[in-house]
Amino acid sequence: MKLSIGIVGLPNVGKSTLFNALTRKSVPAENYPFCTIDPSVGVVPVPDERLYKLAEFSQTQKTVPAAIEFVDIAGLVKGASEGSGLGNKFLAHIRETDAIAEVVRIFEDTNVIHVEGSVNPKRDIEVINLELILADQQTVTKRLVGVESGSKRNDKAAIAEKAVLVKIAAALEEAKLASTVELTEDEVEIVKGMHLLSMKPIMYILNKKAGGTNLDELKDERWTELMDFLKEQNAKWTIVDAGIEHELKDLEGEDKDIFRKELGAHDDGVDSLIKKGYELLDLETYFTTGVVETRAWTIARGSTAPVAGMAIHTDFKDKFIRAEIVFWKDLIGAGSYVAAKEKGLIRTEGKEYVVKDGDVIEFKI
Repeated sequence: MKLSIGIVGLPNVGKSTLFNALTRKSVPAENYPFCTIDPSVGVVPVPDERLYKLAEFSQTQKTVPAAIEFVDIAGLVKGASEGSGLGNKFLAHIRETDAIAEVVRIFEDTNVIHVEGSVNPKRDIEVINLELILADQQTVTKRLVGVESGSKRNDKAAIAEKAVLVKIAAALEEAKLASTVELTEDEVEIVKGMHLLSMKPIMYILNKKAGGTNLDELKDERWTELMDFLKEQNAKWTIVDAGIEHELKDLEGEDKDIFRKELGAHDDGVDSLIKKGYELLDLETYFTTGVVETRAWTIARGSTAPVAGMAIHTDFKDKFIRAEIVFWKDLIGAGSYVAAKEKGLIRTEGKEYVVKDGDVIEFKI
């Protein structure tokens, strides 16, 4: 399952520095607007200690983690929806992603120019979201014109689509994200093909700077406003020090932890970000394990066993007979697959079984 998250934000907020830290790739990260003109793409492994415990348990030869694709997208400015800056490219690139990660600065630094002239993360979020909303307004208005003739002919599909578009248009007119509109499953299917920008799941990345003037430490009015906004939106968010994560991108394990503390940071912001991204896309993981390979497979939450099997091969859905399933911790606790079976920890499940995060599965086809 290939899923991507677009990293967006105003110029000079740390998008490319964060992307470098995430992917260990070298993309431009200079201190001026529009350094990143074409999106860079990186496939990032999802941190999951369960996978490596299973690999050790099976004494496996190869370990393959789940992964998410991150896309570094050019900086956005006011008027992007009207083509300002690199607006058209920005909107086209983000339209191709499954979710959005908005990077906003929560540190003050006179050496790093802010395109708006001052640091105010809530304002920055509102600028970005408004451009998404304005772009969607154009898309919805154009589509409404297209379905009008069909609705006048009493075409049922056109009437249904128009009704959904009218609801979304009303929200956009009030500067609300399309994702705030309550839609039925059928209505979601109707608008899915339009790839509305403000319909995509959004998470917020608050970029701070170790040793600098950070709003979360000052806890001033700007920080309070930001926290109130995130709470009100029930938003997913995380704090990251992109600069430190970039410095540490080539280190692993204990060395990374030691240097992190020396640089004045304590939490692994990148790991937290990746996990939040996984949650944002409403994904979960099941495992296959053996001597040859232990692998984490990505599926949409709520997938039945045959659908989950498609992550391995599309034929698994049609050829599915049954699946032998054991929770990862139960398998390791039993000491061996045979012992787990003797203890009744391994269950045989059919086509209706909904896979749970952490299941270890052997498919029978």
